[in-house]
Amino acid sequence: MPMDKRTYQLTRMWGGLAAIETAAEPTYDDWVVCSDAVNLMETLIKLGHVEDTSGLLHDAVSALANAGMRSIAGGAIRMSGAGIQAVRAILEDYAVVLETLSHRTMIHCHRITEKRIQEILAGDAGPNDINIAKDAK
Repeated sequence: MPMDKRTYQLTRMWGGLAAIETAAEPTYDDWVVCSDAVNLMETLIKLGHVEDTSGLLHDAVSALANAGMRSIAGGAIRMSGAGIQAVRAILEDYAVVLETLSHRTMIHCHRITEKRIQEILAGDAGPNDINIAKDAK
């Protein structure tokens, strides 16, 4: 992936995590950019391009789902310390992936992930899919 696109994407994702950690009122967009990174990594793992060597993907998904549900219930978008660590680890792995996989592979990953998210939002979620996005705004 070209450096300017990597920098833009990672800057937004790290900024989203920082806001969830420390901002007075983290936003839905902060949550979305972190969720995007986790969803993209999940796709890359399912496609066999990378492995979840840390074993933290499920923990990151759960942490973001809980933060989204907390927002729906009227609370702030926040994660536990363990949740923040899990999401941070996935973002670190994602940064490495962006440097090592081809641009074509990443575009393919984005397309598959977007299609999966659209299916989830349309009510065609798989047994392990969590649909928080449509309600968290």
